[in-house]
Amino acid sequence: MALLTISGDPASRWEEVAHGAAHLLRFELVTETRIAQWIADEFGETALPDRAWKSAVTSILARMSTEHHLVVALAGAEALFNPMPMLLRAGIVGPEARRVGNVMLDHRLERPAAREMIERLDVDAKRLRRARYGRATASTASFDLVLNAESMDASQMAEILRAAVNARGLVEQGTLSAAAEAQLQFQTRLQLARHGIVPAGRANLKRVVFGHPSEQMFANLLDFYRIQWEYEPRSFPLQWDKDGHVIEAFTPDFYLPELDLYVELTTMKQTLVTRKNRKIKLLRAIYPHVNIQVFYQRDFQDLVFKHGLKAAAP
Repeated sequence: MALLTISGDPASRWEEVAHGAAHLLRFELVTETRIAQWIADEFGETALPDRAWKSAVTSILARMSTEHHLVVALAGAEALFNPMPMLLRAGIVGPEARRVGNVMLDHRLERPAAREMIERLDVDAKRLRRARYGRATASTASFDLVLNAESMDASQMAEILRAAVNARGLVEQGTLSAAAEAQLQFQTRLQLARHGIVPAGRANLKRVVFGHPSEQMFANLLDFYRIQWEYEPRSFPLQWDKDGHVIEAFTPDFYLPELDLYVELTTMKQTLVTRKNRKIKLLRAIYPHVNIQVFYQRDFQDLVFKHGLKAAAP
């Protein structure tokens, strides 16, 4: 297993660094959104006690690591595993002035409002760390590598992490062995048993094959903002023949369950856009309760320009 954990100061761009590193290394990216879904698959919809969160996540990731190399982008991710030869723990820090500037840019705020937002984000981050790991801050000794965002952008830091992973020979370590996974599972299950929790073994890493690079870019954006998404989860019948068989249907690209919203990306030429618009009008007429948002080519280009999105390597 090659395991790279990345966390950092709020608004230091550590989430972007994680996306970039996963892209460069071609590792699977683990985000808060993905972890939330896996926890639901593994333990049901009942909320886990804060003290059980770390053990639950470690149990899931240990199983995933027997088959996949992972970039784990979670607040406090450096505290999930004890030091191992195949593990690299990276932290991203940034001076307040740089982080305030990032918030000003991202949220179009004036400096005083951005500074207030940073203060709130810092308080929230400490509260989350204390709840999950028992301490509000991370010690320098918890990281193998700390990068300062003051003079580097996200892409530069991602390149450094790729070089560090390669220099450490993490990939050559292979995936987590069955024996190592069993030892981790014993430790985590012992902790979970104290809360009356037993992993079900249902969570799994589903590889999504996108139909177009723009869909991968949009998924990257949703992951960055920790918005849960499902890819093409449902088709809506639009026309039926005389025997009641479906002869035309429409499948939106994404569903955002937290917002109860379907999203359709339309970046194709105009002749095809017209055909798709007809289907969307039919969907809205037949299913008025369904919320759907369409992003046209110019909308999507604006997103790409604003967020510097890029597709994952094939």
